Amino acid sequence: MENLIYILLALTSVITLAFIVERGLALRWSQVIPAKVEEAVEECRTPADVEKLRRACERTPSALSRLLLAAAEHLAWPKEDTEDAIATRARHEIVRLERGLVVLEVVVGIAPLMGLVGTIYGMMTLFGGLGQSGLNDNAALAKGIAVILNSTLLGLLIAIPALVAWSYFTKKVETLAVELETLCGEFLRRQYREEKK
Repeated sequence: MENLIYILLALTSVITLAFIVERGLALRWSQVIPAKVEEAVEECRTPADVEKLRRACERTPSALSRLLLAAAEHLAWPKEDTEDAIATRARHEIVRLERGLVVLEVVVGIAPLMGLVGTIYGMMTLFGGLGQSGLNDNAALAKGIAVILNSTLLGLLIAIPALVAWSYFTKKVETLAVELETLCGEFLRRQYREEKK
């Protein structure tokens, strides 16, 4: 049982590390909002510039690129309808950005509980051994205390970095979402303002 608890804790730590690395790479600013696409948005002042923006988005796939391509496809629609279409697409992009964060959230809750299972098992081992040998067997006493402390410590050592990563990535997704909304809003305002002139 003791080995099973340690194996589960080790597996949890590997999964946590994998998701931290994967989300760290996927949520880099340059992956979500590439500088080239951001520059193309700034330079897209008139409907004639939309084709140049479209080419930049197709060359550099990203969340921003996909949103801008969707916006460019719907420019013939009324502004409110285009904004609704972009909002729907943006929700899909946010879900993609948040992918994997739920695993970190689950680890935050489950790792200390697995440590607690190890603690309870260690206490059962300790008191079971004491019932048979009394207080004379220091080795059984030390082994039980070691299992209690090791599993509790491992559970916390897994949960704390997972909590930090989950909090950081959640905040980063919020920041990226605001920037995506700002850039898409700018693009739409310019295009519809130019059409009215």
